[in-house]
Amino acid sequence: MRFGLMLPPQLDPARIVPVARHAEALGYDLLACGEHVFFHVPTPNAFVALAAAAGATSRIRLVSAATLLPVYPAPLAAKMAATLDGISGGRFELGVGVGGEFPPELVACGVEPALRGRRADEALRLITRLLAGERVRHDGEFWQLDGLRLDPVPSRRLPIWVGGRRRAAIRRAGRFADVWMPYMVDPARFEESLAAVRAEAAAVGRAAPEGALFCWAGVDADGERARRTTLEFLARTYQQDFGALADRYVPAGTPAQVAARLREYAAAGAGTVLFAPAVDDGELERAAEMFIDEVAPALVAA
Repeated sequence: MRFGLMLPPQLDPARIVPVARHAEALGYDLLACGEHVFFHVPTPNAFVALAAAAGATSRIRLVSAATLLPVYPAPLAAKMAATLDGISGGRFELGVGVGGEFPPELVACGVEPALRGRRADEALRLITRLLAGERVRHDGEFWQLDGLRLDPVPSRRLPIWVGGRRRAAIRRAGRFADVWMPYMVDPARFEESLAAVRAEAAAVGRAAPEGALFCWAGVDADGERARRTTLEFLARTYQQDFGALADRYVPAGTPAQVAARLREYAAAGAGTVLFAPAVDDGELERAAEMFIDEVAPALVAA
């Protein structure tokens, strides 16, 4: 099993480099970063944040979880992914999603929210060809390329993660993903969606994608404190009450309690867990250490 640390959305940009170094020193396999253009709280750009992390680390893999793909011109997203992969020495993995949690950011970027899925599908068709070094001719709904070739390109096939919850995301993952990363699902839904993604992949002759869990979580020696601070953090981040959702989707409690819940996801097919600490900046290092020192070993030993 692989373990990743998510950079929290409210993290001071000046802290990205020290947190990346700390995650690598702790032994995390991956460092992940999400993004928004506009949102309820301060958020980074994943390409820029991970480029900073790449220059400060040497081993840890880097994944955008997730790049808000519809807001990018597809060739530009391919160029940025290829450049980041080169900067990191081949450590980048491109995670994509279609967004929708905050429609005004799509509108501000000239994207009709109802078209975001179609834009993402066409973008992935282009990006996979461009990153493979093909000379691409494409006359699509959103982009036209007349025999253009990206240069430089990654020295190996760049892994693609696809996130989401709905049927369209499952179809997208079956066609393009190396890793399926459902969001806000319980273990049963995780297992069901991963099976559906793998069936979609098999139907088009692709290898079965792996399963990864994007996991907002709170871990503390005081389990009640962990749950309380987790709910407060998520309410601020998403501007909604998470009380009814937390017990289903957000592990929060003591290390033993969090590990027990995550074992259910591992049994459902999660080979990677991206731990997104639902804590304020000042608690980040402590939470990262507790997760990798006390939760992760319990999952590996299971």
